[in-house]
Amino acid sequence: MCSPMLRQIFRLSSFVSPKQYAGFSSRLLFSTATTAPPNEQEAEPKEEKPAVDPSLLACQEENRKLLEQIKTIDDKYKRSLAENENLRVRMQKQIEEARVFGIQKFCKDLLDVADVLGSALSSVPKEAVTADNPHLQNLYTGLEMTQAQMQAVFRRHGLTQLNPIGMKFDPNEHQAV
Repeated sequence: MCSPMLRQIFRLSSFVSPKQYAGFSSRLLFSTATTAPPNEQEAEPKEEKPAVDPSLLACQEENRKLLEQIKTIDDKYKRSLAENENLRVRMQKQIEEARVFGIQKFCKDLLDVADVLGSALSSVPKEAVTADNPHLQNLYTGLEMTQAQMQAVFRRHGLTQLNPIGMKFDPNEHQAV
């Protein structure tokens, strides 16, 4: 911490020109002299409350009210944004569920068609499908190709054929009729 004397020298040096400053003895800068301790009354600054303008108080109060209003509006805005985002996510989920449900119903209807197609193929005896009867042979070949194509579509979309005959009932895979 600087001594009070040193502070006084630096303060006075701002009023002295560099030529005059060169003439000072350097001993002044390193003086060991101490100054008298400041009076306790001088150390404690008097606390004077400045006169406050009533219009300033009114402006400060209005500023405080406006800041509270900004906080309230900002909170409502953020809540509205969050609500809209939640609504968007919920609607998108409902659309996806409706799409899956629609596809599920369509696939179930196609499974009925696949069962009828399989029954039609199994009703034709193998020995009747010969070169002697080309119309039946062409019809049978067309039905087989249609069934193969339908099974490929089912596999592509995750549907696999189960043959539950002779298997123990599994409620995760089978449906009781």
